[in-house]
Amino acid sequence: MRDTVFTRRSGWIPNVVSEDGVLKLMLGAGADANHEPRTFTFPITEAHLAVIREDLARHLLLWSAVLPLCDDAGTRGALDEGAAVALLDPVLLSPPADVDALFGGIRWDRSRLVAHGARIELLDRGQVCAAMQAATETPDQQRAQKDHADRRRARRGTVLGPLDAALLHYTGRYLHGATVPKRLPDAVDPALLPQVMRVIATAEQASAGMRIGTDPRRGKRATDKRAWKRTETAVEEAVRRAHPGLVDDAVRTVSFLMCVETAERSRRTAAQDDEEAGGDRPGDDGSARKTALSFTDDKDVERKWRRGGPRTATADFWDFVGERSAGDNEVFTIEDEAMGEGIQLHFYADSAARITTVRPGTGGSEPEYLVEYGLVDGIDGYRALVSAFVLGGCAALGPHGPWMRDVDEFERERRRRRAR
Repeated sequence: MRDTVFTRRSGWIPNVVSEDGVLKLMLGAGADANHEPRTFTFPITEAHLAVIREDLARHLLLWSAVLPLCDDAGTRGALDEGAAVALLDPVLLSPPADVDALFGGIRWDRSRLVAHGARIELLDRGQVCAAMQAATETPDQQRAQKDHADRRRARRGTVLGPLDAALLHYTGRYLHGATVPKRLPDAVDPALLPQVMRVIATAEQASAGMRIGTDPRRGKRATDKRAWKRTETAVEEAVRRAHPGLVDDAVRTVSFLMCVETAERSRRTAAQDDEEAGGDRPGDDGSARKTALSFTDDKDVERKWRRGGPRTATADFWDFVGERSAGDNEVFTIEDEAMGEGIQLHFYADSAARITTVRPGTGGSEPEYLVEYGLVDGIDGYRALVSAFVLGGCAALGPHGPWMRDVDEFERERRRRRAR
């Protein structure tokens, strides 16, 4: 039978319970294989209970010292009860100087102490007892996260100035560097907000007019890496020129914000751009535009498109690529069967082939095709090819060459480009 003997208002601070007349400290830590919280207990004495009742700082120090033992137990192991019991007298009953010395030689959970109000500068000097004199029962987890983030940066040699920190708060990336940035002006000290906005204005001007489209070769929502890098470089160079005192973390968080916003803006306008690419152009009488196309991949999966449907040919084709493209599926073909022409895109080789029917097959004979190969420069090059073919067939692909009939010549040119 288990009875609660002592507990604090904050439920996570270890409780004291009585099990069949034996006093035990009970704490929750870690999780089991099913992600359920694990609970550990180990015996204490009445003298230990008296200190735990009266001295919040010592109670929290004991918790901090025991947590690494719980971590060692993992998802199913037993707590090293002997090691836990061995901490009781040194942490709860020893003079402050001895406790400080003990913490200098054992593992302990710093985040617990910081969350409960420990003075960070004293923790850094090894004065754990003095640091806990301002301890509170109610934890501030964000304070612990901030301390962890600061220490992580310090290990990399990064020290934030006030404006650096303000920019990280503005983008929501002070605590976690992997967070997708956003605009949070309310998170910034009002006195620093004008300086923050000047940096942001520099970045906005540098990225104005830039685009980061999707790259369907890597999935429906994958971004174009080259376009992302171009935007990132432009923003970082501009910000460093205008604000040379900023540390790399601050510059990168601003460029990340601009890239995310540019990519989202480009995604919103992609449908409109597809319509423009597949629609009328000045001087275009529409006679060459495709009315029916067939899309196929390297797995012989086919999709048909007809003009007059809900989507343009370019939009439908890139949607098909986004759904089907994979490491073992990198060749896609667009064919106009009625006109006897098509293009084949080789994503794995940054190349394409335009194919025209020279003589159709008759009387059981095989048709004769003219195949010409050309190099393609990134996803933008592929998009230009597809749009040109949809608008004007193989004849419209001429300006996107040169196109080579000799395979060996083409391979030599491809190797030369890769070597550059």
